[in-house]
Amino acid sequence: MGEDILVAFRGVQKTYDGDSLVVKDLNLDIRRGEFLTLLGPSGSGKTTSLMMLAGFEVPTHGDIMLAGKSLRATPPHRRDIGMVFQNYALFPHMTILENVMFPLKVRRVASDDARQRARDALAMVRLDALESRRPAQLSGGQQQRVALARALVFRPQLVLMDEPLGALDKQLREHMQIEIKHLHAQLGVTVVYVTHDQTEALTMSDRIAVFNDGVIQQLDSPRGLYELPRNSFVAHFIGENNVLHGTVESVTEGFVQVRLDDGQRITARAVVGAGPGSRTSVSIRPERIHLDDIGPEANQLPGLIEETIYHGDHVRVRARIAGNPDFTIKLRYRASRILPETGAAVVAAVAPEDCLALDPVG
Repeated sequence: MGEDILVAFRGVQKTYDGDSLVVKDLNLDIRRGEFLTLLGPSGSGKTTSLMMLAGFEVPTHGDIMLAGKSLRATPPHRRDIGMVFQNYALFPHMTILENVMFPLKVRRVASDDARQRARDALAMVRLDALESRRPAQLSGGQQQRVALARALVFRPQLVLMDEPLGALDKQLREHMQIEIKHLHAQLGVTVVYVTHDQTEALTMSDRIAVFNDGVIQQLDSPRGLYELPRNSFVAHFIGENNVLHGTVESVTEGFVQVRLDDGQRITARAVVGAGPGSRTSVSIRPERIHLDDIGPEANQLPGLIEETIYHGDHVRVRARIAGNPDFTIKLRYRASRILPETGAAVVAAVAPEDCLALDPVG
């Protein structure tokens, strides 16, 4: 195992009923100091993978290594891992300071030292002025910051976070995303974070492992996942996405000519390596589409406007294009822009490199 690899999953499988695998042959290296997010829908295997790393679940097959050593015989409390849960899991009868001191008391750190380290941890999350309060006297965001301080106070080499911001409102959740990201940069601790929220994953992570059906579909940087998804599931799950179905007619230097099901032809980037005659689903991001001329190389897709919705900084246009009645176009708002009216005929222009020919869906 390389020096920069802190955690390694090797051939890990998990079944609860002896029949269906929740996690299927997971091989994953987690780098020391990185912020890695496990992202996927409910039941995809991401939380089970996290719980096996924490020691709350046992792999049915395979092994998990931490700093080069197997965790099979190591109980959760001896793994040197901090945990942050969605429900905070704070002790209601203890003060905030006592809650943060608790992991140090378990590790038999001297009382004065434990108190000082707990105060330092509370100062780090800007709650040192509230150390004598109890959890019930704090807001949800404050409670989550206490849980964060408690997970970091014993200076673990690894911190696991399971949907930690799921119970917070949108504005507070976005604020906490940035706060956790800054803390990670400041401390250099390795973080493994579980969420089903793709915006959260894109905002916070160094790398993202996209799970579906117990398998990692793609492991990449946020930009890599968004710009070049490897398959239709990832394209659909990360960000917004228009899908047009068709058949590959020809392949030329990394691009394919696709005959769409309504008879139109477009050029798209070849992602899955499908040959002539293969079915494909072409993925196009709404913000990459133009309603004005962008040059002779662009794909031109005529259609009809179904709806125009003003969103402040942008305008969302829903159009019927190439047989898709919900084709979405996202336009940056300009006061001088004349917005298309419902029923108007338009031509959507999109560069070939912004069209991705992926595996067929639907």
